[in-house]
Amino acid sequence: MTAPRLGRDLSNVTRIPLRGRRRRRRWPFVLGGLSATVAAGAVLLARRDAGGRMGLSWAGRSARLARMGVKVGGTYASTAARKTFASAERRDELDREREFRTAEQVAEELGQMKGALMKLGQMASYLDDGLPEPMRIALAQLQADAPPMSTALARSTVEAELGAPIDELFVEFDDQPIAAASIGQVHRAIIRGDDGAERAVAVKVQYPGVGEAIASDLRNADMLGVLLKQSFGGLDPSEMVDEIKIRLADEVDYELEATNQQLFADYFRGHPFVRIPEVVAGYSTKRILTTELADGHRWAEMMEWGQEARDRVGEIIFRFVFRSLYRFGAFNGDPHPGNYLFHDDGTVTFLDFGLVKHFTPDELSMFGSMVKAAVVDFDQVEFRRIVEEAGMLLPGAPADTEAVGEYFSLFYETVREDREMTWTGEYASSVVRHTFDRSSPISQYATVPRAFVFIQRINLGLYALLGDLGATGNYRRIAEELWPFVDATPSTELGRAEAEWLERNG
Repeated sequence: MTAPRLGRDLSNVTRIPLRGRRRRRRWPFVLGGLSATVAAGAVLLARRDAGGRMGLSWAGRSARLARMGVKVGGTYASTAARKTFASAERRDELDREREFRTAEQVAEELGQMKGALMKLGQMASYLDDGLPEPMRIALAQLQADAPPMSTALARSTVEAELGAPIDELFVEFDDQPIAAASIGQVHRAIIRGDDGAERAVAVKVQYPGVGEAIASDLRNADMLGVLLKQSFGGLDPSEMVDEIKIRLADEVDYELEATNQQLFADYFRGHPFVRIPEVVAGYSTKRILTTELADGHRWAEMMEWGQEARDRVGEIIFRFVFRSLYRFGAFNGDPHPGNYLFHDDGTVTFLDFGLVKHFTPDELSMFGSMVKAAVVDFDQVEFRRIVEEAGMLLPGAPADTEAVGEYFSLFYETVREDREMTWTGEYASSVVRHTFDRSSPISQYATVPRAFVFIQRINLGLYALLGDLGATGNYRRIAEELWPFVDATPSTELGRAEAEWLERNG
């Protein structure tokens, strides 16, 4: 989209806020501890492998984890030794060199592993602007591409799954993948329909063995829960870990992904600015997913557009997320920069429905009640009652009700007031740090129930994306259109287009 770079007077726009000074220097301690944890965990798991109970593939992944832990730990140890007699200026230089070496080591190992661990690396690459710059740059390599499988292996996988030679299945099949990520890679192809018409499609091929790799990674998830419990005071990680295990395991099932993607495609069919590729059922299996081919500009290209175009993109992504949640009852839980395509007509294609969560009416009612109490009614007593009933706060926790409201308020800053505001990376980072900072006395009584695990996941990812865009708009009014308990009239051009679509579709 060659969007015009229109100038805007932003002098009266509220920028969502900076809360305190950014704490970048905490990260060397966090990363050092992480390297030790990874190494220790991998050694423990490798010992289990020695007994033959986990199998060779699990042993191989444990060995790779141990290698990463040893590399990173060695980097920190050697740097510490060199800093002993160094000047202050030289110490800063050594810290910088160490950060780059650590980033390269982590990205290299995760990029080769496939599966859940690489996906966690992808999430970390854009969730927190507070990560050291070298780490973010290196992990950003995981956002769009990973090392692809060989041509012969990709072809044999497709043929085994679809039960025929490639040349019989497709009019054309491009051996060069157009995308390669944590679970599988995507190839362009052309099929011929029953009516004889040719049709361009995208064929997603799951890496052989990735299901076993995910299962191996998730065997370690219980240890993650123990570490979280030790690190974060009153946090009860059991439901959180169980939900993560279920959702990541779901990603391996392309039949489930096909069902979810088609549900979204059916719901948003004919939408004025949201596009969802249709699934090609006859060419899809548990390990192959074929859909309509979508072509467009990637995130990095779109970020070169003018601010007005980026504002539109931000509003579209926001509307897609919360219309899906509040009106469709489903949640596409992977707001990743590689999962969008941007088109010259101002529309956006949404890709990858492997991490979808469906909510019950009671859960949706609870989410709405929380927002209503917090930012519409400003009823702190009711808000506390709801978060206690939802399991987010220990009932009767020795904390002032006003302080409870303040603790949770950061998540609502962007929709609290009827005003134009600009999303910032600083705000997104402050929310991430607040989420994982257990220094507040209230945090010792707070936890994350199952229903909220991927709500938090998508909120953090969404805020990071909108902060990257620097998206400006009156998001309170936009949200009021999407909240069922308000159901406000359209406040923007996109809102009016969406309202017309809703009227046409009953």
